[in-house]
Amino acid sequence: FIRGQNGRVGNTQQTGVPPTLGVFILLSAPSAIVTVAGLSPQIAALHDEKNSLALENKTLLERINRSDSFEESSSITNKKLLLLQSQLEQLQEENFRLEAVKDDFRIRCEDLEKDLFDLQHRNDDLTSLAEESQSLKDEMDILRHSSDRVSKLEATVEAYKRKLEDLGDLRRQVRLLEERNTVYMQKTCDLEEELKKANAVRGQLEAYKRQVHELHNKQSEESMKVEKWQFEFKHLQEKHDALLKEKERLIIERDALRETNDDLRCAQVQQTFLHQADAACDEENMSIDNLAAEMIPAELKEKVIHLQHENKVLRLQQEETYNDRITELQSILDDANRSRHKLENENRLNQQQINELRSQVDQLQLALQEQGSKAEDAISNLLKRKLDEHLEKLHEAHTELQKKREYIDDLEPTVDSVTARKIDELEEVLKKKDEDMKAMEDRYKKYLEKARTVIQTLDPKQATRTPPEVQALKNQLQEKEVKIQLLEHDFEKNKSQRDQEEKLIISAWYNMGMALHQKVTEDRSRGAGQAQSFLAQQRQATNARRAHPNRLQQSVTR
Repeated sequence: FIRGQNGRVGNTQQTGVPPTLGVFILLSAPSAIVTVAGLSPQIAALHDEKNSLALENKTLLERINRSDSFEESSSITNKKLLLLQSQLEQLQEENFRLEAVKDDFRIRCEDLEKDLFDLQHRNDDLTSLAEESQSLKDEMDILRHSSDRVSKLEATVEAYKRKLEDLGDLRRQVRLLEERNTVYMQKTCDLEEELKKANAVRGQLEAYKRQVHELHNKQSEESMKVEKWQFEFKHLQEKHDALLKEKERLIIERDALRETNDDLRCAQVQQTFLHQADAACDEENMSIDNLAAEMIPAELKEKVIHLQHENKVLRLQQEETYNDRITELQSILDDANRSRHKLENENRLNQQQINELRSQVDQLQLALQEQGSKAEDAISNLLKRKLDEHLEKLHEAHTELQKKREYIDDLEPTVDSVTARKIDELEEVLKKKDEDMKAMEDRYKKYLEKARTVIQTLDPKQATRTPPEVQALKNQLQEKEVKIQLLEHDFEKNKSQRDQEEKLIISAWYNMGMALHQKVTEDRSRGAGQAQSFLAQQRQATNARRAHPNRLQQSVTR
């Protein structure tokens, strides 16, 4: 439906307009709106320029009036006046031309608004028709769905008819199944009776198992007691040996003391004999008395008595220290024996646990022999996949870095030595980052090779390896996986840091280029602005106002 030449809405066949033209008119409505929106700033700019030209015309007329009053001016002023009059005429012609263009644009805008109104009306009609067609489509879908449902119900009715025909066979089968069910019920009754008997036997078996477990516990307790009594017997035997040694030492000391006692008694007897001899015959045996006095002087006697006293004191002190030392050593020995006994028991229990663990490890090795090849292939595929992913990430990062470098080279302006130095420093930083990335890649490859060697060494077919070695290799593999995860985290961190640095470099380059460009334009405008006339300055102002929205549009598109 489009509007005809007489302004009425009718069918395309009645108006004689082809349907493609109607669609073209509908599609051209947004373009007309866009052109109207694009012409509005131009019209505003033309209004501004018209006002500025009117002001210039007014000023020029004032100058002309002033120049008419002064008839005695020189020929130079007359020439300037003629030039200004010619410029005024040109500006008036341009003003008339712009007003004509403005009128043309106004007429065109009115035509476009009329077309827009017509197109909106047509669009409303078409939307109503589209809604009606959509409702008809919905009704068609409902009818199609109902027809499908009818066909399905007919198929189900036919299926039920077939089932009714097969009902006689099913009844015969049900009778046979009932007979079989009775037979199975009898068998289940027999099996339940056997199960009851088995449960009774199972209870007895569990009771026997508990008794066996209790006997094992008692046996372990008795073995512990036996070991304890053996330890105490050894301890008492050691004490007995120590006491025998102490007895022998005391016997030796007793014999030594007896000898010293005999010596002292002899000395005392000799002293008493000498005193009696001195009292009985002082005069007769003077020479013998002098000889005895010479043989045993008084100082020697005092010294002997003093030494005997010191000997007794030292012997008592030595006995006390010796007894204390014996008690300390005995307590230390008891503690050591106790700890040794405890460690022996722990060692025995640990040995039992080791034997159990060895049996479990043997079972695990048998299971690993069945699943080893599958696990090895899965681990190798996983490591290969991780390596490929990391290599792809590194390649992508390298390509992005190359693109950004090329973009930086394209944006590179003529800069001074300070900016060149900054650029060199930033390039050195980027080189260091690249070297670090290469080193990380090499380390990652080394770790992957080590992991592969560890996987090869973990081959379950090598049954001669001991369980601790297998556990150590598993621990090494876990450590390598942790290191790989840390390297991945470091790689992501370095990548994000490198991206931030590149963004900062690009923004710095862009800001520096814009600053230099602005500086150059300011210098040019300063140099050229001094020799410009009033009209040239006004033209530059209008050009700047025109260029300002274009810059805004370009910045938005960027």
